[in-house]
Amino acid sequence: MEVHTPYGSHSSGLTLGKIGGREVAFLPRHGLGHRLPPHKIPYRANIWALRELGVERVVALSAMGGLRPDYEIGDLVLPDQFIDWTKGRHSTFFDGPRVVHTSMADPFCPELRGLLADKAEEAGFRVHRRGTALTFEGPRFSTRAESRVFREILEVELLSMTLVPEVVLARELSMCYATCAVVTDLDVWGKEPVKADAVTQVMREAEPKLAELLSRAIPTIPETRGCDCAEAARAALGNERRNPK
Repeated sequence: MEVHTPYGSHSSGLTLGKIGGREVAFLPRHGLGHRLPPHKIPYRANIWALRELGVERVVALSAMGGLRPDYEIGDLVLPDQFIDWTKGRHSTFFDGPRVVHTSMADPFCPELRGLLADKAEEAGFRVHRRGTALTFEGPRFSTRAESRVFREILEVELLSMTLVPEVVLARELSMCYATCAVVTDLDVWGKEPVKADAVTQVMREAEPKLAELLSRAIPTIPETRGCDCAEAARAALGNERRNPK
């Protein structure tokens, strides 16, 4: 299906369905056939389209590189923080003249993160409840020097090419956002450089695990949100004219 947005076309493949009796919208960020590289994904159109459909919560599934020695290929991680290393992406809906400063101190929905972690543990999956994910531009992988900086100086635990600006845009539209990352590689500090086909294979093997997690988690999401994600956006909108910066 197609949803009109002020930001052009969203990624192809938007569909509606049900999981455990709950209505859901599915949108592959890279589009059908995985044809959109990370820096070309229409992030604003994607998030806007979901909001137009009435979506209040976003559960994102992502492939990420792992930078912690206790991570194993195929592990699940629920990040609680991020670092933005991107360069030229549209990371806000407020381009002016309306200026809005939205709090991102705690960027991920704690209610969704906790629920997903609980259900992953119930299913017997290896899961890590916290982690800092750095988003870089892509589509290339890291150099060895960059990987050392990420691990040893920034103390980053995950590497992503798509997390930002998705999480920021969702917050600006008062949506809850949590991402479940699959550790697909160990970046270049591992035994050998990252290979795209190996990442794809790990994600393919993780599909049954992710499907089971969603089937367990989505039906148990409370109808009424018990978090402050929407309040952060409302507070930013209320303070826009009072902020002196």
